[in-house]
Amino acid sequence: MLFLALATCYCNDLYREAAKAGIAIDSVEVTVEGDFGAAGEPARSIQYSARAESSADPERVRELLRYTDGVAEIQKTVRSGCEISFVSPS
Repeated sequence: MLFLALATCYCNDLYREAAKAGIAIDSVEVTVEGDFGAAGEPARSIQYSARAESSADPERVRELLRYTDGVAEIQKTVRSGCEISFVSPS
């Protein structure tokens, strides 16, 4: 589910940023890989890649892909090591 969240967030953000930049995106494919150890251990070595089909200049699309990596909220949250707290129901 973590990897799915990373891929979905990036894909959604890519379409959002493409619209802002006036770049038409026909399709996006995001692949996420990483490792999980024993039960309860955090994921490690997470890597993802994306391909976008577009009639726009390929360099503009590459720039958009790189830019979106920097503004994707879930990626930024995971990278920051954000503290997460569990609140037990009353």
